Amino acid sequence: MRSVSLLSASVLAITLALPAAAQERSFNFSLRAGAAAVPDYPGSDNYKAAPDLGFRFGALKWGALNAGNGVRNIPANGFVYGGTFKFIGARDADDYAELAGLDDIDDAVELGFGIGYQQTYWKAFGEVRKGVGGHSGVTGTLGADLIYRPSDRWLFTAGPRVNFGDSDYANTYFGVSTAESVTSSFAAYDASGGALGAGIELQGTYFLDDKWAIEGAVSYEKLLNDAGDSPITAIGSDDQWRVRLGVSRVFTLNF
Repeated sequence: MRSVSLLSASVLAITLALPAAAQERSFNFSLRAGAAAVPDYPGSDNYKAAPDLGFRFGALKWGALNAGNGVRNIPANGFVYGGTFKFIGARDADDYAELAGLDDIDDAVELGFGIGYQQTYWKAFGEVRKGVGGHSGVTGTLGADLIYRPSDRWLFTAGPRVNFGDSDYANTYFGVSTAESVTSSFAAYDASGGALGAGIELQGTYFLDDKWAIEGAVSYEKLLNDAGDSPITAIGSDDQWRVRLGVSRVFTLNF
């Protein structure tokens, strides 16, 4: 009987402890969905409507690991970490007469990791992403923002961006292979990686409540180096504008 009592007490203690332990493991993030106006393809001077999808890391708590302090909370001064996501639409040569003879490029998703340094009124950050689908290259962004919070509902950021890509990425969107030079009007062009664009981005967020928000942004990028010198860009434009507007929601998963 004593053994049964001890076993019952142990089970009860573990059961009561489970909710508290679960509270120590949580993942906070937000997802954004909306619409955007983007270049038809990198280097194009025409624009199209496209889906706007986004992910923002908030916090991860797992035992001794405690990173971030939530999407909606003002980050503590110091280093911040998070995941990054970018979507690049497909390029189908049949849809653009000027690209006749070039290979098609599928939709691409870039997934990666970012690190930044945050202060009350500014932040600086860097991101590294790996392409899946349309390209398998590695890209990245270096940037900095001024931060303005006129009220609890509004958040504005603005600052410069420099975008990088390796040779795989550069050749996918800006290169012309020897085979393509035979079937198209373009001469062969081998695009090398490096700093491929620089510009500025302005973002605004209006918080509807503690979970929902409306987000918008306008960005300008000047294509540089082998991206700017590409024959594909020459028939388009090295000035690239993007506008997006979407709705985001915060999620917190306890496990």
